[in-house]
Amino acid sequence: MIKGTELFIKALKEEGVDTVFTYPGGFITDLLDQLYEDNTIELILPRHEQALIHEADGYARSTGRVGVCLVTSGPGATNLVTGIATANYDSVPLVCFTGQVPTGVIGNDAFQEVDIVGITRSITKHSVMVTDRKDLGRIIKEAFYIARTGKPGPVLVDLPADIMKKLGDEKYPDSVSIRSYKPNTAVHPGQIKRVVTILEKARRPLFLIGGGVTIARAGEVFTKLAEKTKIPVVTSIMGRGCIPTDHELYIGNIGMHGCYAGNKAIDECDVLFSIGTRFNDRITGKISEFAPKAKIIHIDIDTASISRNIHVDIPIVGDAGNAIESLLECDFSGLHDYSTWLNEIKEWNEKHPIGAEEQPYEGLTPQQILASVNAAIKEKEAVVVTDVGQHQMWTTQNLHMDATKKLVTSGGLGTMGFGLPGAIGAQLGNPDKTVICITGDGGMQMNIQEMATAVAQELPIIIIIVNNNYLGMVRQMQKLFYDKRYSVTCLRYRKSCNYACRDGEKACPPYSPDFVKLAESYDAVGKRAWSEEELEVALSEAMKETKKPTIIECMIDSEFIVLPMVRSGSTFKDIILDV
Repeated sequence: MIKGTELFIKALKEEGVDTVFTYPGGFITDLLDQLYEDNTIELILPRHEQALIHEADGYARSTGRVGVCLVTSGPGATNLVTGIATANYDSVPLVCFTGQVPTGVIGNDAFQEVDIVGITRSITKHSVMVTDRKDLGRIIKEAFYIARTGKPGPVLVDLPADIMKKLGDEKYPDSVSIRSYKPNTAVHPGQIKRVVTILEKARRPLFLIGGGVTIARAGEVFTKLAEKTKIPVVTSIMGRGCIPTDHELYIGNIGMHGCYAGNKAIDECDVLFSIGTRFNDRITGKISEFAPKAKIIHIDIDTASISRNIHVDIPIVGDAGNAIESLLECDFSGLHDYSTWLNEIKEWNEKHPIGAEEQPYEGLTPQQILASVNAAIKEKEAVVVTDVGQHQMWTTQNLHMDATKKLVTSGGLGTMGFGLPGAIGAQLGNPDKTVICITGDGGMQMNIQEMATAVAQELPIIIIIVNNNYLGMVRQMQKLFYDKRYSVTCLRYRKSCNYACRDGEKACPPYSPDFVKLAESYDAVGKRAWSEEELEVALSEAMKETKKPTIIECMIDSEFIVLPMVRSGSTFKDIILDV
């Protein structure tokens, strides 16, 4: 007979957990004491629970392992909510353990009592409270199984303090059998044959690759499939990197800020073969006019994702990796020659490239920043983590990727503040890789306290802050669609600015904070770059750091916008190429 806290430690070890992201609180103190006594699992102490779960998220995405969180009840638990939703949208395997008040006072508005199971039910894959000590081992086992199998996602387990103190069986289950949860990973051979048949009739086929291929870690086998069929490839943001970005078959991203040629190819293809994407609104625009000439094939592990947004002609439910492996065994000798189609797409790319913008302003261009990053990590294994905003779109447009590079970004929820903690988790999970965080001056300040975590953990993260003094993505919308009425998007805004700005006066106060001084206050390295030369020197010096994070503040003008752009709910015909 052992205490619940002891079984908890045993369960973590059985599941291969060696790192837990945790923040202390009254109702998990017994668990933390047990972890202290065991001393075999590394505990990471962030400075805020929202950052904590983003760190577990970055760890999970970059390693393929389950990220584990442990926080206390009440505000500790509710601070996880945004991070849980972030992970849920992007199918990230997390197990979040939350402390809870003793069962005897649940429902009595006890101190730091919240119904975290109820709060998170719609944003988790599974959410459950342990109400009986005898169920503890089974519930934890099921939590890890559910998080990592099928379509991965976050699972929350609520742990009342009295349950964790009780004695019970020391056995931890070695298998799982959940009657209502039987994820399917195999693909139906009959559907695979239908795919071959429809591709044999196609003259202008196109692969659309999403985050499901990234999650399945199937990029290498997909590249073989693309090369075998000679079919051009476009990706969603989450699918970028599944095929090397310099591959002759790769066109670029599609969607709201996708390349002209990629979006045009969607408009003109006769068969669209999608693997691992949800067809969300940022890809499709106006649904009724998406891929209007195409028969659509869709492979996804989640049955509910197929034909939910876009009608599909050939649905295939199964793991993306398994499906691609099955397709590789097929005979594609009956396919047409697609070289004319590929050359036509490349001509569109040449006519409307995503290239360097003119530089009429002081400072760097977004393309210069990404070119410097590409050069710095060209020969390295690297993980690039972004925050959310214009810098994220510029990164996904310009980052060169192959099998040695990994892109981590908040796609579905678009969570500002994800970048820095996500990079911390990625560096903890990949200590031998270069980790670069590309963030904006707005997103950086949402979790800037995590500089203390990065310094404490001696992580040599390189943090590139693309500073345009604005919340740039919203400012861009205001510039294009709201007659330049820049309401609360300027980060230099003071109370005294209000009427001066409306009257067109240029009485702008200084920007705050000074990121270089702020880095130094955390005992990190701080640098500022106004030119390519300064940025290259800063990156070179940052690469030599082995135990300190480096902030490189890259100054750009606020007038730069992300192009191309297809406005939400519009069609490819409405694409904005220039302003």
